[in-house]
Amino acid sequence: MITTLYRDDLNKIVILNPKGGCGKTTLATNLASYFALRGPTPTLIDFDPNGYTARWLERRPQDSRRINGIASDEFALQRRRGWPFHMSKMAGPVIIDTPAALTRREITELTYDADCILVPILPSAFDVHVTTSFIAQLLLLTDFDRPVAVIANRTRKNTRSLAMLMRVLNSIETPTIAELRNSQNYVHATALGLGIYEMPRHKVNQDIEQFDLIIDWLDRQLMKTLEPGLISRFNPLPKLFASSATGGSHPD
Repeated sequence: MITTLYRDDLNKIVILNPKGGCGKTTLATNLASYFALRGPTPTLIDFDPNGYTARWLERRPQDSRRINGIASDEFALQRRRGWPFHMSKMAGPVIIDTPAALTRREITELTYDADCILVPILPSAFDVHVTTSFIAQLLLLTDFDRPVAVIANRTRKNTRSLAMLMRVLNSIETPTIAELRNSQNYVHATALGLGIYEMPRHKVNQDIEQFDLIIDWLDRQLMKTLEPGLISRFNPLPKLFASSATGGSHPD
């Protein structure tokens, strides 16, 4: 019997978009929250000088699952010393939240050994133009062969803006893997230093349904076949904890 689970080396997930305000930090913090619940402990790197991700980490309740954090100034120092960081092979994935307006050199440095790249996009004509142009440039980078996926963010069903966005995204080869709602659940969770998987399940069911699609895609990219004897070191099924971990009584 052969089973699949996360590789035991460093998994690097980079969240990119040159357009500000598209939801990169929301995506990064919710991924980190999910992987913290799933284990092993993830690392969340805040490459944005504004420090939104670092402030989210500071707000996390003391009894929440651990997430290792690296601020932008510390990350800059580590980059000068060379990537990757020296981390245990039992460490969880590394999630990098990036700022807007990265230079071509910075994009190359951040993505050259990334395992996955996620690109959130908003349903507006300007965002669509900027982001699709960026994806085209990203894929033209020399020897670029990393998995890239698009996430439609802050969407509203049955609107012209969403129809326009999906029409454009369906015309490009890069897959669109999820459509995240324009939901206040993300806002409430962020204010508490939590992710939606840590909120009461009955309040976030619709949001988790779409976020699970992101997790499933990441699993397919980051997994490899391993012998069954190694399974005991990991929690390989992403939804095992979903009903219990999200059923708490955190305030909305």
